[in-house]
Amino acid sequence: MKVDFPAVMDTVRVGLLGLGIVGSQVAERLECQRDLVTERTGGPVELTRVLVRDTAKRRAYLPTAAAITTDPAAVLEDPGIGVIIELMGGMEPARTYIERAIDAGKAVVTANKEVMAHHGPELLDLAKRRGVDVYFEAAVGGGIPLISTFKIDLLANQISRIEAVINGTTNFIIDRMARDGAGFDEALAEAQRLGYAEADPTYDVEGWDAVFKLTIMSSIAFRGRIDPDEVHREGIRGLDPVDFRYARDMGYAIRLLAYARDHGDEVELRVHPALLPQSHLLAAVHDAYNAVVIEGDLVGSVLLYGQGAGGRPTASAVVGDVIDLVLSMRKGIDNRIAVDIARPIRVRAMADVRTAAYLRLHVADRPGVLAEVARILGDLDISISAVVQKQAMVEHAAAELVILTHPAREGDLRTARERLAALETVYAVPAFLRALTPEEAM
Repeated sequence: MKVDFPAVMDTVRVGLLGLGIVGSQVAERLECQRDLVTERTGGPVELTRVLVRDTAKRRAYLPTAAAITTDPAAVLEDPGIGVIIELMGGMEPARTYIERAIDAGKAVVTANKEVMAHHGPELLDLAKRRGVDVYFEAAVGGGIPLISTFKIDLLANQISRIEAVINGTTNFIIDRMARDGAGFDEALAEAQRLGYAEADPTYDVEGWDAVFKLTIMSSIAFRGRIDPDEVHREGIRGLDPVDFRYARDMGYAIRLLAYARDHGDEVELRVHPALLPQSHLLAAVHDAYNAVVIEGDLVGSVLLYGQGAGGRPTASAVVGDVIDLVLSMRKGIDNRIAVDIARPIRVRAMADVRTAAYLRLHVADRPGVLAEVARILGDLDISISAVVQKQAMVEHAAAELVILTHPAREGDLRTARERLAALETVYAVPAFLRALTPEEAM
Protein backbone atom coordinates (compact mmCIF):
# COMPACT_ATOMS: atom_id res chain seq x y z
CA MET A 1 0.00 0.00 0.00
CA LYS A 2 1.32 3.42 -0.94
CA VAL A 3 0.94 6.05 1.76
CA ASP A 4 0.85 9.78 0.97
CA PHE A 5 3.02 11.07 3.79
CA PRO A 6 3.17 14.80 4.46
CA ALA A 7 5.81 16.63 2.47
CA VAL A 8 9.20 15.81 3.97
CA MET A 9 11.72 18.59 4.54
CA ASP A 10 15.45 17.96 4.58
CA THR A 11 15.18 17.42 8.32
CA VAL A 12 12.51 15.11 9.74
CA ARG A 13 11.43 16.47 13.11
CA VAL A 14 10.35 14.12 15.87
CA GLY A 15 8.27 14.62 19.02
CA LEU A 16 8.72 12.27 21.97
CA LEU A 17 5.98 11.54 24.52
CA GLY A 18 7.59 10.22 27.70
CA LEU A 19 11.14 10.32 29.02
CA GLY A 20 11.24 7.31 31.31
CA ILE A 21 13.59 4.34 31.07
CA VAL A 22 12.85 3.62 27.40
CA GLY A 23 12.25 7.24 26.42
CA SER A 24 15.61 8.29 27.82
CA GLN A 25 17.36 5.55 25.83
CA VAL A 26 15.55 6.58 22.64
CA ALA A 27 16.36 10.26 23.16
CA GLU A 28 20.01 9.47 23.80
CA ARG A 29 20.22 7.31 20.67
CA LEU A 30 18.63 9.95 18.44
CA GLU A 31 20.87 12.72 19.78
CA CYS A 32 24.16 10.93 20.41
CA GLN A 33 24.06 8.71 17.31
CA ARG A 34 22.87 11.32 14.83
CA ASP A 35 25.41 10.28 12.21
CA LEU A 36 24.22 6.67 12.32
CA VAL A 37 20.55 7.67 12.05
CA THR A 38 21.32 10.15 9.26
CA GLU A 39 23.27 7.56 7.32
CA ARG A 40 20.50 4.99 7.58
CA THR A 41 17.61 7.33 6.76
CA GLY A 42 19.31 9.40 4.06
CA GLY A 43 19.05 12.69 5.95
CA PRO A 44 18.97 14.31 9.39
CA VAL A 45 16.40 13.34 12.03
CA GLU A 46 15.93 15.89 14.80
CA LEU A 47 14.38 15.29 18.20
CA THR A 48 12.49 18.58 18.50
CA ARG A 49 10.18 18.41 21.50
CA VAL A 50 9.75 16.05 24.47
CA LEU A 51 6.61 15.80 26.62
CA VAL A 52 7.08 14.97 30.33
CA ARG A 53 4.83 15.13 33.38
CA ASP A 54 7.44 16.75 35.65
CA THR A 55 10.29 18.87 34.33
CA ALA A 56 12.09 18.77 37.70
CA LYS A 57 12.38 14.96 37.80
CA ARG A 58 15.91 13.54 37.50
CA ARG A 59 16.33 11.39 34.40
CA ALA A 60 18.88 8.95 33.00
CA TYR A 61 19.34 11.21 29.98
CA LEU A 62 18.20 14.78 29.39
CA PRO A 63 18.03 15.86 25.73
CA THR A 64 20.36 18.72 24.93
CA ALA A 65 18.69 20.13 21.80
CA ALA A 66 15.01 19.26 22.21
CA ALA A 67 12.57 21.51 24.05
CA ILE A 68 11.13 19.89 27.20
CA THR A 69 7.46 20.64 27.83
CA THR A 70 4.51 19.55 29.98
CA ASP A 71 2.01 20.78 27.36
CA PRO A 72 0.80 17.97 25.04
CA ALA A 73 -0.38 20.49 22.44
CA ALA A 74 3.15 21.85 22.09
CA VAL A 75 4.17 18.48 20.66
CA LEU A 76 0.99 17.13 19.07
CA GLU A 77 0.03 20.40 17.34
CA ASP A 78 3.48 21.49 16.20
CA PRO A 79 3.14 21.60 12.38
CA GLY A 80 6.86 21.05 11.95
CA ILE A 81 6.81 17.65 13.67
CA GLY A 82 6.11 14.77 11.32
CA VAL A 83 6.72 11.78 13.64
CA ILE A 84 5.47 11.17 17.18
CA ILE A 85 7.10 8.55 19.41
CA GLU A 86 4.75 7.48 22.23
CA LEU A 87 6.52 5.91 25.23
CA MET A 88 4.24 6.95 28.10
CA GLY A 89 2.70 3.54 28.73
CA GLY A 90 -0.75 2.81 30.09
CA MET A 91 -4.07 3.33 28.37
CA GLU A 92 -4.75 7.01 28.94
CA PRO A 93 -3.78 9.61 28.01
CA ALA A 94 -1.52 7.62 25.65
CA ARG A 95 -4.39 6.38 23.45
CA THR A 96 -5.84 9.88 23.11
CA TYR A 97 -2.45 11.36 22.26
CA ILE A 98 -1.80 8.71 19.59
CA GLU A 99 -5.20 9.40 18.08
CA ARG A 100 -4.60 13.16 18.12
CA ALA A 101 -1.23 12.71 16.45
CA ILE A 102 -2.68 10.54 13.69
CA ASP A 103 -5.58 12.92 13.18
CA ALA A 104 -3.07 15.76 12.78
CA GLY A 105 -1.38 13.83 9.97
CA LYS A 106 1.63 12.65 11.95
CA ALA A 107 3.10 9.16 11.76
CA VAL A 108 3.40 7.33 15.09
CA VAL A 109 5.89 4.91 16.62
CA THR A 110 4.72 3.31 19.89
CA ALA A 111 5.76 0.62 22.35
CA ASN A 112 2.35 0.64 24.04
CA LYS A 113 1.09 -2.94 24.13
CA GLU A 114 -2.06 -2.13 26.13
CA VAL A 115 -3.25 0.51 23.67
CA MET A 116 -2.45 -1.59 20.62
CA ALA A 117 -4.09 -4.72 22.05
CA HIS A 118 -7.34 -2.89 22.83
CA HIS A 119 -7.43 -0.18 20.15
CA GLY A 120 -4.93 -1.22 17.47
CA PRO A 121 -7.51 -1.92 14.73
CA GLU A 122 -9.22 1.48 14.95
CA LEU A 123 -5.91 3.36 15.24
CA LEU A 124 -4.54 1.56 12.19
CA ASP A 125 -7.75 2.28 10.31
CA LEU A 126 -7.57 5.97 11.25
CA ALA A 127 -3.92 6.08 10.15
CA LYS A 128 -4.87 4.54 6.80
CA ARG A 129 -7.57 7.17 6.28
CA ARG A 130 -5.22 10.00 7.26
CA GLY A 131 -2.44 8.73 4.98
CA VAL A 132 0.09 8.03 7.73
CA ASP A 133 1.28 4.90 9.51
CA VAL A 134 1.61 3.43 13.00
CA TYR A 135 4.68 1.33 13.80
CA PHE A 136 4.59 -0.81 16.94
CA GLU A 137 7.41 -3.37 16.82
CA ALA A 138 8.41 -2.62 20.42
CA ALA A 139 4.89 -3.29 21.74
CA VAL A 140 5.37 -7.07 21.75
CA GLY A 141 8.90 -8.42 21.83
CA GLY A 142 10.96 -5.44 22.90
CA GLY A 143 14.25 -6.17 21.18
CA ILE A 144 12.92 -9.35 19.50
CA PRO A 145 11.70 -8.56 15.94
CA LEU A 146 8.27 -10.19 16.14
CA ILE A 147 5.90 -7.84 14.31
CA SER A 148 8.12 -7.56 11.25
CA THR A 149 8.57 -11.34 11.27
CA PHE A 150 4.81 -11.91 11.09
CA LYS A 151 4.16 -9.06 8.63
CA ILE A 152 7.01 -9.75 6.21
CA ASP A 153 9.17 -12.82 6.75
CA LEU A 154 6.31 -15.27 7.40
CA LEU A 155 3.79 -13.64 5.09
CA ALA A 156 3.69 -16.66 2.75
CA ASN A 157 2.75 -18.98 5.64
CA GLN A 158 -0.49 -20.01 7.21
CA ILE A 159 0.34 -19.67 10.90
CA SER A 160 -1.22 -22.47 12.90
CA ARG A 161 0.27 -22.05 16.37
CA ILE A 162 2.21 -19.69 18.63
CA GLU A 163 3.85 -20.77 21.89
CA ALA A 164 5.68 -18.10 23.86
CA VAL A 165 7.44 -17.15 27.06
CA ILE A 166 6.96 -13.44 26.62
CA ASN A 167 7.25 -11.73 29.98
CA GLY A 168 10.75 -11.36 31.38
CA THR A 169 9.64 -10.54 34.92
CA THR A 170 7.60 -13.70 35.40
CA ASN A 171 10.21 -15.86 33.71
CA PHE A 172 12.89 -14.57 36.09
CA ILE A 173 10.65 -15.35 39.09
CA ILE A 174 9.76 -18.81 37.79
CA ASP A 175 13.39 -19.58 36.98
CA ARG A 176 14.43 -18.58 40.49
CA MET A 177 11.73 -20.81 42.03
CA ALA A 178 12.70 -23.75 39.83
CA ARG A 179 16.47 -23.38 40.20
CA ASP A 180 16.82 -22.46 43.87
CA GLY A 181 13.53 -23.58 45.43
CA ALA A 182 12.65 -20.00 46.37
CA GLY A 183 9.07 -19.13 47.25
CA PHE A 184 7.13 -16.68 45.11
CA ASP A 185 7.53 -13.74 47.50
CA GLU A 186 11.28 -14.27 47.81
CA ALA A 187 11.75 -14.56 44.04
CA LEU A 188 9.61 -11.48 43.43
CA ALA A 189 11.61 -9.44 45.93
CA GLU A 190 14.83 -10.39 44.13
CA ALA A 191 13.30 -9.45 40.77
CA GLN A 192 12.35 -6.06 42.20
CA ARG A 193 15.81 -5.54 43.68
CA LEU A 194 17.43 -6.26 40.32
CA GLY A 195 15.03 -3.98 38.46
CA TYR A 196 13.17 -6.75 36.59
CA ALA A 197 9.89 -6.14 38.44
CA GLU A 198 8.03 -2.93 39.21
CA ALA A 199 7.15 -1.87 42.76
CA ASP A 200 3.60 -2.92 41.83
CA PRO A 201 4.17 -6.12 39.83
CA THR A 202 0.49 -6.89 39.18
CA TYR A 203 0.64 -6.11 35.46
CA ASP A 204 3.30 -8.79 34.98
CA VAL A 205 2.65 -11.49 37.58
CA GLU A 206 -1.11 -11.62 36.91
CA GLY A 207 -0.46 -12.21 33.20
CA TRP A 208 -1.86 -8.98 31.73
CA ASP A 209 1.36 -8.05 29.95
CA ALA A 210 1.52 -11.47 28.27
CA VAL A 211 -2.17 -11.25 27.29
CA PHE A 212 -1.67 -7.93 25.50
CA LYS A 213 1.40 -9.22 23.67
CA LEU A 214 -0.33 -12.45 22.66
CA THR A 215 -3.35 -10.49 21.42
CA ILE A 216 -1.22 -8.30 19.15
CA MET A 217 0.80 -11.22 17.80
CA SER A 218 -2.28 -13.35 17.18
CA SER A 219 -4.18 -10.52 15.50
CA ILE A 220 -1.41 -10.20 12.93
CA ALA A 221 -0.68 -13.93 12.62
CA PHE A 222 -4.32 -14.91 12.13
CA ARG A 223 -5.33 -11.72 10.28
CA GLY A 224 -8.21 -10.57 12.43
CA ARG A 225 -9.40 -8.56 15.40
CA ILE A 226 -9.10 -10.16 18.84
CA ASP A 227 -10.50 -8.79 22.07
CA PRO A 228 -7.85 -9.20 24.81
CA ASP A 229 -10.64 -9.59 27.38
CA GLU A 230 -11.52 -12.93 25.71
CA VAL A 231 -8.03 -14.38 26.26
CA HIS A 232 -7.98 -16.79 29.19
CA ARG A 233 -5.56 -15.45 31.80
CA GLU A 234 -3.97 -16.85 34.97
CA GLY A 235 -0.94 -15.44 36.78
CA ILE A 236 1.88 -17.06 38.73
CA ARG A 237 1.14 -16.04 42.34
CA GLY A 238 -0.25 -19.48 43.18
CA LEU A 239 2.84 -21.43 42.14
CA ASP A 240 4.56 -23.46 44.85
CA PRO A 241 8.24 -24.57 44.80
CA VAL A 242 7.15 -28.17 45.37
CA ASP A 243 5.41 -28.24 41.98
CA PHE A 244 8.66 -27.34 40.25
CA ARG A 245 10.32 -30.35 41.90
CA TYR A 246 7.53 -32.74 40.93
CA ALA A 247 7.45 -31.35 37.38
CA ARG A 248 11.19 -31.84 37.03
CA ASP A 249 10.96 -35.42 38.32
CA MET A 250 8.30 -36.11 35.66
CA GLY A 251 10.41 -34.63 32.86
CA TYR A 252 8.78 -31.20 32.70
CA ALA A 253 9.57 -27.54 33.35
CA ILE A 254 7.04 -24.87 34.39
CA ARG A 255 6.72 -21.62 32.44
CA LEU A 256 4.13 -18.87 32.06
CA LEU A 257 2.90 -19.95 28.64
CA ALA A 258 1.23 -17.68 26.10
CA TYR A 259 -0.49 -20.02 23.65
CA ALA A 260 -2.44 -19.43 20.44
CA ARG A 261 -3.77 -22.01 18.01
CA ASP A 262 -5.87 -21.63 14.88
CA HIS A 263 -8.74 -24.11 14.68
CA GLY A 264 -10.16 -22.73 11.46
CA ASP A 265 -13.53 -21.41 12.63
CA GLU A 266 -12.12 -20.11 15.92
CA VAL A 267 -8.83 -19.45 17.69
CA GLU A 268 -7.61 -20.83 21.00
CA LEU A 269 -5.92 -18.15 23.14
CA ARG A 270 -4.66 -18.59 26.69
CA VAL A 271 -2.02 -17.34 29.13
CA HIS A 272 -1.30 -19.43 32.23
CA PRO A 273 1.45 -21.39 34.00
CA ALA A 274 2.01 -24.70 32.23
CA LEU A 275 4.19 -27.80 32.35
CA LEU A 276 6.36 -28.08 29.22
CA PRO A 277 8.43 -31.15 28.31
CA GLN A 278 12.08 -30.48 29.15
CA SER A 279 12.84 -31.08 25.46
CA HIS A 280 10.61 -28.14 24.48
CA LEU A 281 12.46 -25.08 23.17
CA LEU A 282 10.73 -22.82 25.71
CA ALA A 283 11.80 -24.98 28.64
CA ALA A 284 15.36 -23.73 28.10
CA VAL A 285 14.44 -20.03 28.37
CA HIS A 286 15.96 -18.73 31.60
CA ASP A 287 16.27 -15.54 33.63
CA ALA A 288 14.48 -12.52 32.14
CA TYR A 289 14.72 -13.69 28.54
CA ASN A 290 11.77 -14.17 26.18
CA ALA A 291 11.21 -16.62 23.34
CA VAL A 292 8.49 -17.26 20.79
CA VAL A 293 7.97 -20.44 18.76
CA ILE A 294 5.87 -19.99 15.62
CA GLU A 295 4.55 -22.80 13.44
CA GLY A 296 3.88 -22.11 9.76
CA ASP A 297 2.78 -24.52 7.07
CA LEU A 298 5.80 -23.79 4.84
CA VAL A 299 8.56 -22.89 7.26
CA GLY A 300 7.76 -25.35 10.05
CA SER A 301 8.80 -24.21 13.53
CA VAL A 302 10.68 -20.93 13.97
CA LEU A 303 12.25 -19.79 17.25
CA LEU A 304 12.80 -16.11 18.10
CA TYR A 305 14.79 -15.53 21.27
CA GLY A 306 16.28 -12.56 23.08
CA GLN A 307 15.82 -9.81 25.61
CA GLY A 308 12.17 -8.89 25.40
CA ALA A 309 12.09 -6.03 27.86
CA GLY A 310 14.19 -3.29 29.37
CA GLY A 311 15.30 0.12 28.22
CA ARG A 312 17.98 -0.81 25.69
CA PRO A 313 16.22 -3.71 23.88
CA THR A 314 12.95 -1.78 23.66
CA ALA A 315 14.77 1.36 22.51
CA SER A 316 16.41 -0.76 19.81
CA ALA A 317 12.98 -1.65 18.40
CA VAL A 318 11.65 1.91 18.73
CA VAL A 319 14.60 3.57 17.00
CA GLY A 320 14.55 0.82 14.37
CA ASP A 321 10.92 1.68 13.65
CA VAL A 322 11.81 5.39 13.46
CA ILE A 323 14.58 4.69 10.95
CA ASP A 324 12.31 2.46 8.87
CA LEU A 325 9.51 5.02 8.95
CA VAL A 326 11.71 8.01 8.07
CA LEU A 327 13.38 6.09 5.25
CA SER A 328 9.92 5.38 3.82
CA MET A 329 8.94 9.04 4.18
CA ARG A 330 12.02 10.17 2.29
CA LYS A 331 11.23 7.76 -0.53
CA GLY A 332 7.58 8.82 -0.54
CA ILE A 333 6.40 5.27 -0.01
CA ASP A 334 5.39 2.94 2.78
CA ASN A 335 7.81 0.02 2.70
CA ARG A 336 5.87 -1.90 5.34
CA ILE A 337 3.19 -4.41 4.43
CA ALA A 338 -0.23 -3.32 5.64
CA VAL A 339 -1.84 -5.14 8.55
CA ASP A 340 -5.50 -5.97 7.97
CA ILE A 341 -6.98 -7.00 11.31
CA ALA A 342 -10.51 -5.68 10.88
CA ARG A 343 -12.10 -9.16 10.53
CA PRO A 344 -13.45 -10.29 13.91
CA ILE A 345 -12.06 -13.59 15.18
CA ARG A 346 -14.04 -15.90 17.43
CA VAL A 347 -12.11 -17.08 20.48
CA ARG A 348 -12.71 -20.64 21.70
CA ALA A 349 -14.17 -20.83 25.19
CA MET A 350 -11.59 -22.10 27.67
CA ALA A 351 -13.98 -24.81 28.85
CA ASP A 352 -13.86 -26.33 25.34
CA VAL A 353 -10.06 -26.33 25.05
CA ARG A 354 -8.35 -29.72 25.15
CA THR A 355 -5.29 -29.87 27.36
CA ALA A 356 -3.40 -32.21 29.64
CA ALA A 357 -3.40 -31.32 33.34
CA TYR A 358 -1.23 -31.63 36.42
CA LEU A 359 -3.03 -32.01 39.76
CA ARG A 360 -1.49 -32.19 43.23
CA LEU A 361 -3.72 -33.54 46.00
CA HIS A 362 -3.35 -33.81 49.78
CA VAL A 363 -4.94 -37.13 50.66
CA ALA A 364 -5.42 -39.65 53.45
CA ASP A 365 -2.81 -42.41 53.32
CA ARG A 366 -5.07 -45.43 53.23
CA PRO A 367 -6.12 -48.11 50.71
CA GLY A 368 -8.62 -47.17 48.04
CA VAL A 369 -7.78 -43.46 47.69
CA LEU A 370 -6.17 -43.83 44.28
CA ALA A 371 -9.07 -46.00 43.12
CA GLU A 372 -11.54 -43.26 44.12
CA VAL A 373 -9.50 -40.66 42.27
CA ALA A 374 -9.23 -42.86 39.18
CA ARG A 375 -12.99 -43.50 39.22
CA ILE A 376 -13.82 -39.79 39.19
CA LEU A 377 -11.40 -39.13 36.36
CA GLY A 378 -12.68 -42.15 34.42
CA ASP A 379 -16.30 -41.02 34.77
CA LEU A 380 -15.29 -37.80 32.98
CA ASP A 381 -13.31 -39.63 30.27
CA ILE A 382 -9.99 -38.36 31.65
CA SER A 383 -7.14 -40.87 31.43
CA ILE A 384 -4.07 -40.81 33.65
CA SER A 385 -0.60 -40.46 32.12
CA ALA A 386 1.48 -40.61 35.32
CA VAL A 387 1.02 -40.83 39.11
CA VAL A 388 3.45 -39.98 41.92
CA GLN A 389 2.65 -40.54 45.60
CA LYS A 390 4.89 -39.28 48.40
CA GLN A 391 4.68 -38.55 52.07
CA ALA A 392 3.03 -35.17 52.53
CA MET A 393 5.08 -32.26 53.83
CA VAL A 394 2.01 -30.59 55.40
CA GLU A 395 0.47 -31.31 58.80
CA HIS A 396 -3.13 -31.91 57.74
CA ALA A 397 -2.44 -34.67 55.19
CA ALA A 398 -0.67 -38.01 55.30
CA ALA A 399 0.20 -38.27 51.60
CA GLU A 400 0.66 -36.13 48.53
CA LEU A 401 -0.70 -37.48 45.26
CA VAL A 402 0.46 -35.96 41.95
CA ILE A 403 -1.36 -36.84 38.74
CA LEU A 404 -0.56 -35.98 35.15
CA THR A 405 -3.44 -36.61 32.75
CA HIS A 406 -3.66 -37.15 29.04
CA PRO A 407 -5.34 -34.29 27.08
CA ALA A 408 -8.99 -33.82 27.97
CA ARG A 409 -11.63 -31.13 27.75
CA GLU A 410 -10.83 -28.25 30.14
CA GLY A 411 -14.41 -28.12 31.40
CA ASP A 412 -14.21 -31.79 32.40
CA LEU A 413 -10.84 -31.24 34.09
CA ARG A 414 -12.33 -28.44 36.20
CA THR A 415 -15.27 -30.63 37.13
CA ALA A 416 -12.87 -33.39 38.11
CA ARG A 417 -10.97 -31.00 40.36
CA GLU A 418 -14.20 -30.00 42.11
CA ARG A 419 -15.29 -33.61 42.59
CA LEU A 420 -11.87 -34.65 43.85
CA ALA A 421 -11.84 -31.81 46.37
CA ALA A 422 -15.23 -33.01 47.64
CA LEU A 423 -13.99 -36.53 48.46
CA GLU A 424 -13.74 -37.38 52.16
CA THR A 425 -10.26 -38.79 51.59
CA VAL A 426 -8.98 -35.67 49.77
CA TYR A 427 -8.11 -32.79 52.08
CA ALA A 428 -7.15 -30.28 49.37
CA VAL A 429 -6.25 -29.87 45.68
CA PRO A 430 -3.63 -27.11 46.02
CA ALA A 431 -2.31 -27.29 42.46
CA PHE A 432 -4.07 -27.47 39.08
CA LEU A 433 -1.86 -26.66 36.09
CA ARG A 434 -2.13 -27.38 32.38
CA ALA A 435 0.54 -29.29 30.50
CA LEU A 436 1.75 -29.74 26.96
CA THR A 437 2.48 -33.40 26.27
CA PRO A 438 5.56 -34.30 24.20
CA GLU A 439 3.22 -35.24 21.35
CA GLU A 440 1.50 -31.82 21.41
CA ALA A 441 4.60 -29.67 21.80
CA MET A 442 6.33 -28.09 18.81
